[in-house]
Amino acid sequence: MTFKNFLQIFGGIAVILTLVPLIAVDYWWIRMFDFPHTQLTILTFVAVVVYFMRFDIKLYKDYVFVIVLINCLVFQFTKIYPYTPFAPFDVLNSESKDSTKQISLYTANVLQKNKKPELLLQEIKIKDADVYLFLETDKRWQKEISTAMSKEYKYRVEYPLDNTYGILLYSKLELVSPKVVFMVDDSIPSIHTKMILRSKDTVQLYMIHPTPPMPQENPSSSDRDAEMMKTANLSRKSKLPVIVLGDFNDVAWSATTSLFQNVGELLDVRKGRGFYNSYDANNLLLRWPLDHIFISSEFRLKKIQLGEDINSDHFPTYTILSYEPEKKAAQAPKKPTEDQLERAKEQAEGVQKIELDM
Repeated sequence: MTFKNFLQIFGGIAVILTLVPLIAVDYWWIRMFDFPHTQLTILTFVAVVVYFMRFDIKLYKDYVFVIVLINCLVFQFTKIYPYTPFAPFDVLNSESKDSTKQISLYTANVLQKNKKPELLLQEIKIKDADVYLFLETDKRWQKEISTAMSKEYKYRVEYPLDNTYGILLYSKLELVSPKVVFMVDDSIPSIHTKMILRSKDTVQLYMIHPTPPMPQENPSSSDRDAEMMKTANLSRKSKLPVIVLGDFNDVAWSATTSLFQNVGELLDVRKGRGFYNSYDANNLLLRWPLDHIFISSEFRLKKIQLGEDINSDHFPTYTILSYEPEKKAAQAPKKPTEDQLERAKEQAEGVQKIELDM
Protein backbone atom coordinates (compact mmCIF):
# COMPACT_ATOMS: atom_id res chain seq x y z
CA MET A 1 0.00 0.00 0.00
CA THR A 2 1.37 3.39 -0.99
CA PHE A 3 1.33 6.42 1.29
CA LYS A 4 -1.22 8.03 -1.01
CA ASN A 5 -3.51 5.00 -0.76
CA PHE A 6 -3.20 5.19 3.02
CA LEU A 7 -4.20 8.86 2.94
CA GLN A 8 -7.20 8.05 0.74
CA ILE A 9 -8.37 5.38 3.19
CA PHE A 10 -7.74 7.71 6.12
CA GLY A 11 -9.68 10.51 4.43
CA GLY A 12 -12.47 8.13 3.45
CA ILE A 13 -12.91 7.08 7.08
CA ALA A 14 -13.12 10.76 8.08
CA VAL A 15 -15.86 11.30 5.48
CA ILE A 16 -17.83 8.26 6.68
CA LEU A 17 -17.58 9.31 10.33
CA THR A 18 -18.82 12.77 9.34
CA LEU A 19 -21.88 11.34 7.61
CA VAL A 20 -22.80 8.62 10.15
CA PRO A 21 -24.29 11.00 12.78
CA LEU A 22 -26.60 12.42 10.11
CA ILE A 23 -28.48 9.12 9.98
CA ALA A 24 -31.80 9.69 11.75
CA VAL A 25 -31.76 6.66 14.05
CA ASP A 26 -31.18 6.44 17.79
CA TYR A 27 -28.89 3.38 17.97
CA TRP A 28 -26.00 3.91 20.38
CA TRP A 29 -23.37 2.98 17.77
CA ILE A 30 -24.69 5.83 15.58
CA ARG A 31 -25.21 8.46 18.27
CA MET A 32 -21.78 7.87 19.81
CA PHE A 33 -20.21 9.56 16.77
CA ASP A 34 -21.84 12.85 17.82
CA PHE A 35 -19.27 13.06 20.60
CA PRO A 36 -15.73 13.22 19.09
CA HIS A 37 -16.54 16.04 16.67
CA THR A 38 -13.60 18.23 17.61
CA GLN A 39 -11.19 15.32 17.23
CA LEU A 40 -12.75 14.41 13.87
CA THR A 41 -12.36 17.99 12.65
CA ILE A 42 -8.67 17.93 13.51
CA LEU A 43 -8.16 14.55 11.80
CA THR A 44 -9.89 15.74 8.63
CA PHE A 45 -7.79 18.91 8.58
CA VAL A 46 -4.63 16.81 8.89
CA ALA A 47 -5.83 14.54 6.06
CA VAL A 48 -6.43 17.54 3.77
CA VAL A 49 -3.05 19.13 4.48
CA VAL A 50 -1.04 15.92 4.16
CA TYR A 51 -2.89 14.81 1.02
CA PHE A 52 -1.61 17.88 -0.79
CA MET A 53 1.88 16.39 -0.37
CA ARG A 54 0.86 13.65 -2.82
CA PHE A 55 -1.59 15.70 -4.90
CA ASP A 56 -1.34 15.16 -8.67
CA ILE A 57 -2.73 18.12 -10.64
CA LYS A 58 -3.28 15.83 -13.64
CA LEU A 59 -5.64 13.44 -11.85
CA TYR A 60 -9.28 14.50 -11.59
CA LYS A 61 -9.77 11.89 -8.84
CA ASP A 62 -7.44 13.89 -6.62
CA TYR A 63 -9.53 17.02 -7.17
CA VAL A 64 -12.74 15.16 -6.33
CA PHE A 65 -11.23 13.61 -3.20
CA VAL A 66 -9.85 16.92 -1.90
CA ILE A 67 -13.13 18.75 -2.59
CA VAL A 68 -15.05 16.10 -0.65
CA LEU A 69 -12.60 16.32 2.25
CA ILE A 70 -12.74 20.13 2.32
CA ASN A 71 -16.55 20.07 2.32
CA CYS A 72 -16.48 17.65 5.27
CA LEU A 73 -13.99 19.88 7.07
CA VAL A 74 -16.18 22.96 6.56
CA PHE A 75 -19.25 21.07 7.78
CA GLN A 76 -17.41 19.81 10.85
CA PHE A 77 -16.04 23.24 11.73
CA THR A 78 -19.43 24.91 11.44
CA LYS A 79 -20.71 22.52 14.13
CA ILE A 80 -18.05 23.50 16.66
CA TYR A 81 -17.55 27.12 15.56
CA PRO A 82 -20.14 28.53 18.04
CA TYR A 83 -17.94 27.28 20.90
CA THR A 84 -14.80 29.05 19.70
CA PRO A 85 -13.76 32.59 20.78
CA PHE A 86 -14.48 33.75 17.21
CA ALA A 87 -18.24 33.26 17.60
CA PRO A 88 -20.64 35.77 19.19
CA PHE A 89 -21.89 35.23 22.73
CA ASP A 90 -25.23 33.53 23.23
CA VAL A 91 -25.33 34.99 26.75
CA LEU A 92 -23.96 38.50 27.18
CA ASN A 93 -21.63 39.46 30.03
CA SER A 94 -23.13 41.08 33.09
CA GLU A 95 -21.85 44.44 34.32
CA SER A 96 -24.30 44.61 37.20
CA LYS A 97 -22.91 44.98 40.73
CA ASP A 98 -26.20 44.00 42.38
CA SER A 99 -25.22 40.90 44.37
CA THR A 100 -28.83 40.22 45.38
CA LYS A 101 -29.59 39.21 41.81
CA GLN A 102 -26.60 36.90 41.43
CA ILE A 103 -26.68 33.13 41.78
CA SER A 104 -23.66 30.81 41.79
CA LEU A 105 -24.11 27.18 40.76
CA TYR A 106 -21.70 24.28 41.14
CA THR A 107 -22.39 20.93 39.46
CA ALA A 108 -20.36 17.75 39.87
CA ASN A 109 -20.76 14.21 38.61
CA VAL A 110 -18.80 12.66 41.46
CA LEU A 111 -18.30 9.16 39.98
CA GLN A 112 -20.10 6.81 42.34
CA LYS A 113 -17.08 4.50 42.84
CA ASN A 114 -14.76 7.46 43.59
CA LYS A 115 -12.94 6.71 46.88
CA LYS A 116 -11.46 10.18 47.40
CA PRO A 117 -14.39 12.33 48.61
CA GLU A 118 -11.99 14.73 50.34
CA LEU A 119 -11.12 16.32 46.99
CA LEU A 120 -14.75 17.27 46.37
CA LEU A 121 -15.30 18.36 49.97
CA GLN A 122 -12.34 20.73 49.66
CA GLU A 123 -13.83 22.20 46.48
CA ILE A 124 -17.15 22.75 48.27
CA LYS A 125 -15.45 24.85 50.94
CA ILE A 126 -13.47 26.88 48.42
CA LYS A 127 -16.30 27.64 45.97
CA ASP A 128 -18.97 28.41 48.61
CA ALA A 129 -21.64 28.36 45.85
CA ASP A 130 -25.28 29.25 46.40
CA VAL A 131 -26.39 25.99 44.81
CA TYR A 132 -24.68 22.60 44.69
CA LEU A 133 -25.86 19.78 42.43
CA PHE A 134 -24.21 16.37 42.79
CA LEU A 135 -24.82 13.45 40.43
CA GLU A 136 -23.97 9.72 40.61
CA THR A 137 -24.45 9.85 44.36
CA ASP A 138 -25.30 6.85 46.53
CA LYS A 139 -25.89 6.81 50.31
CA ARG A 140 -22.16 6.85 51.00
CA TRP A 141 -21.81 10.06 49.02
CA GLN A 142 -24.92 11.51 50.61
CA LYS A 143 -23.42 10.98 54.06
CA GLU A 144 -20.06 12.49 53.09
CA ILE A 145 -21.53 15.55 51.38
CA SER A 146 -24.43 16.20 53.73
CA THR A 147 -22.09 16.22 56.72
CA ALA A 148 -19.73 18.65 54.98
CA MET A 149 -22.42 21.17 53.98
CA SER A 150 -22.70 24.09 56.39
CA LYS A 151 -25.93 25.14 58.11
CA GLU A 152 -26.37 27.81 55.43
CA TYR A 153 -27.55 25.07 53.08
CA LYS A 154 -30.82 24.43 54.83
CA TYR A 155 -32.73 23.75 51.59
CA ARG A 156 -32.00 20.21 50.45
CA VAL A 157 -33.33 17.58 48.08
CA GLU A 158 -31.57 14.22 48.47
CA TYR A 159 -32.33 11.15 46.39
CA PRO A 160 -29.35 8.77 46.62
CA LEU A 161 -29.33 5.62 44.49
CA ASP A 162 -26.95 2.72 43.91
CA ASN A 163 -27.47 2.71 40.12
CA THR A 164 -25.19 5.75 39.38
CA TYR A 165 -28.23 8.03 39.00
CA GLY A 166 -28.56 9.33 42.55
CA ILE A 167 -29.00 13.11 42.76
CA LEU A 168 -28.39 15.57 45.60
CA LEU A 169 -29.27 19.28 45.71
CA TYR A 170 -28.17 21.77 48.39
CA SER A 171 -29.08 25.45 48.36
CA LYS A 172 -28.61 28.58 50.44
CA LEU A 173 -31.53 30.10 48.55
CA GLU A 174 -35.09 29.10 49.34
CA LEU A 175 -36.53 26.24 47.30
CA VAL A 176 -40.25 26.33 46.58
CA SER A 177 -42.19 23.11 45.86
CA PRO A 178 -39.16 20.96 45.00
CA LYS A 179 -39.98 17.65 43.35
CA VAL A 180 -38.09 14.53 42.42
CA VAL A 181 -39.41 13.74 38.94
CA PHE A 182 -39.10 10.52 36.93
CA MET A 183 -39.69 11.75 33.41
CA VAL A 184 -38.71 8.60 31.52
CA ASP A 185 -37.75 5.78 33.89
CA ASP A 186 -38.65 5.20 37.53
CA SER A 187 -34.97 4.64 38.33
CA ILE A 188 -33.69 7.86 36.69
CA PRO A 189 -34.60 10.90 38.84
CA SER A 190 -34.47 14.59 38.02
CA ILE A 191 -35.20 17.56 40.27
CA HIS A 192 -37.62 20.37 39.44
CA THR A 193 -37.92 23.31 41.79
CA LYS A 194 -38.63 27.00 42.01
CA MET A 195 -36.04 29.15 43.77
CA ILE A 196 -36.24 32.58 45.38
CA LEU A 197 -33.23 34.81 44.77
CA ARG A 198 -31.94 37.28 47.37
CA SER A 199 -33.71 39.99 45.37
CA LYS A 200 -37.00 38.11 46.08
CA ASP A 201 -37.37 37.22 42.40
CA THR A 202 -38.49 33.65 41.68
CA VAL A 203 -36.85 31.44 39.04
CA GLN A 204 -37.39 27.87 37.83
CA LEU A 205 -34.68 25.18 37.95
CA TYR A 206 -34.62 21.85 36.12
CA MET A 207 -31.78 19.44 37.00
CA ILE A 208 -31.37 16.36 34.82
CA HIS A 209 -29.10 13.35 34.31
CA PRO A 210 -30.48 11.18 31.48
CA THR A 211 -28.92 7.86 30.47
CA PRO A 212 -26.23 7.86 27.75
CA PRO A 213 -26.57 5.92 24.48
CA MET A 214 -24.08 3.20 25.40
CA PRO A 215 -24.52 -0.60 25.30
CA GLN A 216 -23.94 -1.02 29.03
CA GLU A 217 -26.41 1.78 29.82
CA ASN A 218 -29.02 2.07 27.08
CA PRO A 219 -28.83 0.59 23.55
CA SER A 220 -30.46 3.69 22.08
CA SER A 221 -30.62 7.42 22.75
CA SER A 222 -34.43 7.45 22.89
CA ASP A 223 -34.72 7.76 26.69
CA ARG A 224 -32.12 10.52 26.87
CA ASP A 225 -33.71 12.40 23.97
CA ALA A 226 -37.20 12.03 25.47
CA GLU A 227 -36.13 13.49 28.82
CA MET A 228 -34.37 16.38 27.13
CA MET A 229 -37.39 17.19 24.95
CA LYS A 230 -39.82 16.98 27.86
CA THR A 231 -37.59 19.37 29.77
CA ALA A 232 -37.40 21.69 26.76
CA ASN A 233 -41.20 21.79 26.56
CA LEU A 234 -41.43 22.64 30.26
CA SER A 235 -38.89 25.42 29.77
CA ARG A 236 -40.72 26.90 26.79
CA LYS A 237 -44.04 26.94 28.67
CA SER A 238 -42.61 28.24 31.94
CA LYS A 239 -43.85 31.63 33.09
CA LEU A 240 -40.72 31.99 35.21
CA PRO A 241 -37.10 32.50 34.12
CA VAL A 242 -35.46 29.10 33.62
CA ILE A 243 -32.14 27.45 34.44
CA VAL A 244 -31.47 23.89 33.22
CA LEU A 245 -28.31 22.16 34.39
CA GLY A 246 -26.80 18.74 34.82
CA ASP A 247 -24.99 15.93 33.03
CA PHE A 248 -26.90 15.58 29.76
CA ASN A 249 -24.77 12.69 28.46
CA ASP A 250 -24.80 14.55 25.17
CA VAL A 251 -22.45 17.04 23.54
CA ALA A 252 -23.35 20.67 22.94
CA TRP A 253 -23.25 20.47 19.14
CA SER A 254 -25.41 17.37 18.64
CA ALA A 255 -28.73 17.58 16.82
CA THR A 256 -30.51 16.56 20.04
CA THR A 257 -28.97 19.27 22.21
CA SER A 258 -29.48 21.88 19.48
CA LEU A 259 -33.15 20.90 19.25
CA PHE A 260 -33.43 21.00 23.05
CA GLN A 261 -32.05 24.53 23.09
CA ASN A 262 -34.29 25.72 20.24
CA VAL A 263 -37.51 24.22 21.62
CA GLY A 264 -36.72 25.31 25.19
CA GLU A 265 -35.98 28.86 23.99
CA LEU A 266 -32.77 28.72 25.97
CA LEU A 267 -29.26 30.15 25.70
CA ASP A 268 -25.91 28.36 26.06
CA VAL A 269 -23.45 30.17 28.33
CA ARG A 270 -20.45 28.59 26.53
CA LYS A 271 -21.12 29.90 23.05
CA GLY A 272 -18.41 32.37 22.09
CA ARG A 273 -16.37 31.45 25.18
CA GLY A 274 -15.08 27.89 24.75
CA PHE A 275 -15.87 24.20 24.92
CA TYR A 276 -15.44 23.70 28.68
CA ASN A 277 -14.90 19.99 28.10
CA SER A 278 -16.00 18.28 31.30
CA TYR A 279 -15.61 14.61 30.28
CA ASP A 280 -13.41 12.51 30.17
CA ALA A 281 -11.27 14.08 32.90
CA ASN A 282 -8.91 11.08 32.67
CA ASN A 283 -8.29 11.33 28.91
CA LEU A 284 -6.86 14.52 27.43
CA LEU A 285 -7.41 13.44 23.81
CA LEU A 286 -10.98 12.12 24.13
CA ARG A 287 -12.64 14.95 26.00
CA TRP A 288 -15.90 16.78 25.25
CA PRO A 289 -18.64 18.84 27.00
CA LEU A 290 -21.30 16.65 28.63
CA ASP A 291 -22.18 18.82 31.65
CA HIS A 292 -24.33 21.77 30.65
CA ILE A 293 -26.10 24.86 31.86
CA PHE A 294 -28.78 26.48 29.71
CA ILE A 295 -30.64 29.62 30.73
CA SER A 296 -33.49 31.81 29.57
CA SER A 297 -32.80 35.33 28.31
CA GLU A 298 -33.45 37.00 31.69
CA PHE A 299 -29.97 35.98 32.87
CA ARG A 300 -26.53 37.28 32.01
CA LEU A 301 -23.16 35.73 32.77
CA LYS A 302 -20.70 36.79 35.45
CA LYS A 303 -18.39 33.78 35.38
CA ILE A 304 -18.01 30.27 33.99
CA GLN A 305 -15.22 27.79 34.63
CA LEU A 306 -14.42 24.13 35.13
CA GLY A 307 -13.71 23.02 38.68
CA GLU A 308 -10.61 21.23 39.93
CA ASP A 309 -9.93 17.51 39.54
CA ILE A 310 -12.04 15.61 42.10
CA ASN A 311 -10.87 12.10 41.08
CA SER A 312 -14.00 11.69 38.94
CA ASP A 313 -14.27 11.08 35.21
CA HIS A 314 -16.01 14.49 35.04
CA PHE A 315 -14.68 17.91 35.88
CA PRO A 316 -17.16 19.98 37.92
CA THR A 317 -18.63 23.17 36.45
CA TYR A 318 -18.98 26.49 38.26
CA THR A 319 -21.15 29.32 36.95
CA ILE A 320 -22.24 32.70 38.29
CA LEU A 321 -25.35 34.24 36.73
CA SER A 322 -26.94 37.64 37.12
CA TYR A 323 -30.71 38.07 36.90
CA GLU A 324 -31.33 41.07 34.61
CA PRO A 325 -34.78 40.66 33.02
CA GLU A 326 -34.90 44.29 31.90
CA LYS A 327 -32.15 43.49 29.35
CA LYS A 328 -33.54 40.22 27.99
CA ALA A 329 -34.54 41.66 24.60
CA ALA A 330 -30.86 42.14 23.70
CA GLN A 331 -30.28 38.35 23.72
CA ALA A 332 -33.71 36.91 23.02
CA PRO A 333 -33.51 33.43 21.42
CA LYS A 334 -35.33 32.61 18.23
CA LYS A 335 -38.73 31.01 18.55
CA PRO A 336 -38.79 27.32 17.59
CA THR A 337 -40.18 26.47 14.18
CA GLU A 338 -43.18 24.21 13.70
CA ASP A 339 -40.85 21.53 12.37
CA GLN A 340 -38.68 21.74 15.49
CA LEU A 341 -41.71 21.54 17.76
CA GLU A 342 -43.00 18.51 15.86
CA ARG A 343 -39.65 16.73 16.06
CA ALA A 344 -39.43 17.42 19.79
CA LYS A 345 -42.96 16.09 20.26
CA GLU A 346 -42.12 12.91 18.39
CA GLN A 347 -39.04 12.31 20.54
CA ALA A 348 -40.96 12.91 23.78
CA GLU A 349 -44.07 10.88 22.92
CA GLY A 350 -45.20 7.87 24.87
CA VAL A 351 -43.13 8.49 28.01
CA GLN A 352 -44.90 8.20 31.38
CA LYS A 353 -44.08 10.75 34.06
CA ILE A 354 -44.14 10.00 37.81
CA GLU A 355 -43.62 12.65 40.50
CA LEU A 356 -42.72 12.53 44.17
CA ASP A 357 -43.43 15.60 46.29
CA MET A 358 -40.54 16.41 48.58
